[in-house]
Amino acid sequence: MTIRQHFETLILRTAGPGFTDLTAAVARCLAALGAGDGLLTLFVRHTSASLTIQENADPAVLADLAAALDRLAPRSASYRHASEGPDDMPAHVRTMLTATSLSIPVRQGRMLLGTWQAVYLVEHRDRPREREVVVHFVGEMARCG
Repeated sequence: MTIRQHFETLILRTAGPGFTDLTAAVARCLAALGAGDGLLTLFVRHTSASLTIQENADPAVLADLAAALDRLAPRSASYRHASEGPDDMPAHVRTMLTATSLSIPVRQGRMLLGTWQAVYLVEHRDRPREREVVVHFVGEMARCG
């Protein structure tokens, strides 16, 4: 195997506010590449959605995280920027509090996530949206597409 890099974009449709588990989709990307050891970067191309690595065992964790974001950036606050609706500025604040990119080490083609970790896209807007997540892998791979 040789060291290469690969880019692709995952197009995801969210159901509105909440967490979408990307772990399996990203693992399929790595498998299709024949990934070996390397570094994976994920980047969401939006200012009102974010990425996070969180617990995947107890759904109450995600519900509690959503409630915490509601408290930190309530829709009912007085924001100057409201041209796209009352969920717009709180979505920007929530994105700022979370992350737009993640770096994940990869060993033998597998993300080195902990036992209870999963990769999530977090939708901060009230309606369903189409979101783009850029997948960038640098490392050993059997083929480069």
